[in-house]
Amino acid sequence: MSFVVKVFAVKEILWRQRLFLAVTRALIRKACEIGIANVDIPEQYGGSDMDKISSAIIAEHLSVCGSFSVAFGGHTGIGTLPIVYFGTAEQKAKYLPKLATGELIAAYALSESTSASDAMNARTKAVLSPDGKEWILNGEKMWITNGGFADVFIIFAKVDGEKFSAFIVERNFPGFQSGAEEKKMGIRGSSTTPIILNDCRVPKENLLGEIGKGHVIAFNTLNIGRFKLGAGVVGGARNSLNNSIGYSKQRKAFGKTLADFGLIKEKLANMAVGIYTGESMSYRTVGMIDAALSEIDRNASDAYKQIGKAIEEYAVECSILKVFGSEMLNYVVDETVQVYGGYGFVEEYPAERAYRDARVNRIFEGTNEINRMIITGWLLKRAMSGQLALLPAIKKLTDEIMSGPSSSEPLEGTLAAERTLVSNAKKAGLMLAGAASQKYMMGLADQQEIIAAIADMVIEGYAMDSVVLRTQKLVDRDGESRCRHAIAMCQVSLANSLNKIEAAARKVVAAVSEGDMLRTQLVILRRLFKYEPYNTIALTQQIANRILEAGKYVIS
Repeated sequence: MSFVVKVFAVKEILWRQRLFLAVTRALIRKACEIGIANVDIPEQYGGSDMDKISSAIIAEHLSVCGSFSVAFGGHTGIGTLPIVYFGTAEQKAKYLPKLATGELIAAYALSESTSASDAMNARTKAVLSPDGKEWILNGEKMWITNGGFADVFIIFAKVDGEKFSAFIVERNFPGFQSGAEEKKMGIRGSSTTPIILNDCRVPKENLLGEIGKGHVIAFNTLNIGRFKLGAGVVGGARNSLNNSIGYSKQRKAFGKTLADFGLIKEKLANMAVGIYTGESMSYRTVGMIDAALSEIDRNASDAYKQIGKAIEEYAVECSILKVFGSEMLNYVVDETVQVYGGYGFVEEYPAERAYRDARVNRIFEGTNEINRMIITGWLLKRAMSGQLALLPAIKKLTDEIMSGPSSSEPLEGTLAAERTLVSNAKKAGLMLAGAASQKYMMGLADQQEIIAAIADMVIEGYAMDSVVLRTQKLVDRDGESRCRHAIAMCQVSLANSLNKIEAAARKVVAAVSEGDMLRTQLVILRRLFKYEPYNTIALTQQIANRILEAGKYVIS
């Protein structure tokens, strides 16, 4: 499957990327024909019904072009999945077979001009017609991917102006209209339009899910969208790195190729490290989601509730993937432009388009600021409700730290020092989450700077944990001597994450503590972050030499 997707991406997408608005629909249909655009649709409705790991791999490979990747995700992911997961048997039978073949193209319409991130304050209204046979929708949706040519839209509106609900709306329904194409900074080959609903008449049976439960559909669909975006940006970053490697080996300056210069090597190595970390986080999370969904009977009467609950369990991880991945890609494409130099600023070269296309990922699927609020908010919400034993863990940690130096045996074996760093990073995050909660209690939600800093600690902690777990698996499988490249990337990744965690920790501790308590917590932080620094210069040289030798990103 991976080979098929790569061939499709290169032979069918790349050379058409300047003509996308004209050919996107045909390309999606062709992708359906070879079974990669209907991976999330059950076989009984004509889909290939693959697991989420396969779905993530496809998203990765198709990210060679941002415009098509966005259109593809709008159809296969957030446009179709609400029907797959929350549709009635009749709705699935009516729509999924045609969505599976590409005869119908899907879109997702949640955002509005006055309530983009604040989706629950949507103004679009739905009322039942006097004869009780139709819903009448009025309102306007903004920035809708595939808006110019999609046939089926998942549209969110408030029933009677109060109950947030979801509807399946067809383009040919009376009162439906898509507006003019937006002129965008990037992803110019994708369709982005407003949607205008003027007494749009929707059959009563096209209500999706329950009245007043639209948020379950909206937010769980976005969670799936976030993990797919997390996988997609990893693929986009890998493509940019490979372009940078190829260019740096050919371009000469001062009698050498760019690849011979230490600062260029450092850039290439750090790009590879970010990709390795993003992969580790992405596939760890997707594997957990796959495992949770596989236990659900899709034919059960309450299947959609079980699915919603299962996906919701990984809301934090999905937000983490979205934030880390989009910001990692932003770093990679920026450095790609730098490697290309003046040519990176020219449209004829791939760096310029990748740079423009990447920027939207920090806005898509909820801005990174909103997702940082979600990460910390969800963790604290679970802790307060007793679902997550965060408060007992904080108390245990405090008692452990205040009792003096630990007498426990140090970890042993491969990556023992790295596993210790992960443990200490988690302890620092716990301590400061506890300190912030203790100071502000229920008012912590209003301290957005603190919440965001705690979220950064959680994100980087998850990155550290994921990259060490992955590297340990590689070592266990192949042996330490064959994994020197992966170990080097792991160690540079940890060094980068620790720098970010320590900076965020100092920001939080200074905001939530003072006097003796501040001094005590700073002593604790110094103890937790005390480690022998890695020689990152030597490590990045080692990493760069390996990927330059391979001519592309590799993990071994």
